[in-house]
Amino acid sequence: MWQSALVHPIERLRYVARAGGFDQTDLAREAAGALASLWGEPAELVNACRRILHHHPLAGSLWVMTTRILISADAQKAALDFLDELNADLTPDNVTASLPSGATIAVIGWPDLALERIHLRSDVTVRVIDAYGEGAGLARSLLQKGVEVEEVPFTGLGQACLTSDVVIVEAAAAGPRSLIAPSGSYAAAVCGMQSGSEVWAVVGHGRALPQPFFEVIEQQLATTNTLESDDEVVPIDVITHMVGPTGVRSVKDTVREDCVVAAELLRLGF
Repeated sequence: MWQSALVHPIERLRYVARAGGFDQTDLAREAAGALASLWGEPAELVNACRRILHHHPLAGSLWVMTTRILISADAQKAALDFLDELNADLTPDNVTASLPSGATIAVIGWPDLALERIHLRSDVTVRVIDAYGEGAGLARSLLQKGVEVEEVPFTGLGQACLTSDVVIVEAAAAGPRSLIAPSGSYAAAVCGMQSGSEVWAVVGHGRALPQPFFEVIEQQLATTNTLESDDEVVPIDVITHMVGPTGVRSVKDTVREDCVVAAELLRLGF
């Protein structure tokens, strides 16, 4: 972790803006630390928030945290309160507790919430569909925790999802009509629905965004080569259930936004 007394705040900000390999809680924590010295400088704070989101547009929790910072009379308290909320997120517990007995589940990518507590379910088998070469690493990590694991090459995605009880898609960010998930998630969800399996979208605390923010994310994603992108847009139409901090609900019964719209963040930049 960074030591703020030793690192200039602008250098720390640049680090956070370019950091890779972090889950969203880590990113939010580092972003809050990088922004701490700017609490009393509104203009600089806005630019810093935009810069972070420009480099991490798919991280829903950063959108929520920066929004709370910008609309609050006490930016520091808003950031710290949000970090406490992320640490107390019950989404991983709700995924684990709600899976059917003896279920076989299929996941794609390396979800940081959906499998956090899966080792507490010795009756569940996890099919790890390899994406970006991460499958073996995730499988090894789960095996070390005593989880029953089946490694599946990307070419086996269809059959793995067709024959699973639950297909789990974890959202980096979600809007009212779509969500952002690892590439291949759309195909996995469609296969799951075709076979009558449940398709769960895991949307952790701080990842459910209002539509204007989600549209900015879609625009940012569209600037990349979408045929080679690591992430894709998945319509809610191929999801049967949403899992979040309050439990598992049918998509039809789920209406959630974790923040309001801060107009300053509708235009990103350095």
